[in-house]
Amino acid sequence: MSKLHERQRLIRHYKEQTGETEIDMHKVAEFAIKMGWPLPKPADPKELLAKQFTDAARQDIRQDTESKRPYRAYHAVPTQNKNGQLSFWWIDIDDPNTKPQSFRKSAVRRREQMIDDGVQLSLDLDHWNSQRPEKEQVHLPWDLTL
Repeated sequence: MSKLHERQRLIRHYKEQTGETEIDMHKVAEFAIKMGWPLPKPADPKELLAKQFTDAARQDIRQDTESKRPYRAYHAVPTQNKNGQLSFWWIDIDDPNTKPQSFRKSAVRRREQMIDDGVQLSLDLDHWNSQRPEKEQVHLPWDLTL
């Protein structure tokens, strides 16, 4: 069984043991530790620092000089590292040397994430609604315009 499945199983076990329906994952972690669940190894300090810079880049919001609308300055571009694993490098969309194909690659990936999220939300809503009476169903508009 994969670590992911083990964690999912432990969450279900926690729910069964506590009867809670709104789950605080910190409480689940405490529960797991008491059951002897091994703690993860501390992250590499260099990896933590890189994540902090990633978070800073993701939150760099600038304002368009003409429209005055906000935009994200840095964008993650997916690439494969030397081990063949997915990794990212970052581009500043205000840098005149940034290549259009890099921004396109980033934009396509973000659009795919949005679509994936929308499809999964639709499936989740359909399941919720199929399991409940009309008065408890949740319906959301899909028109995302203002």
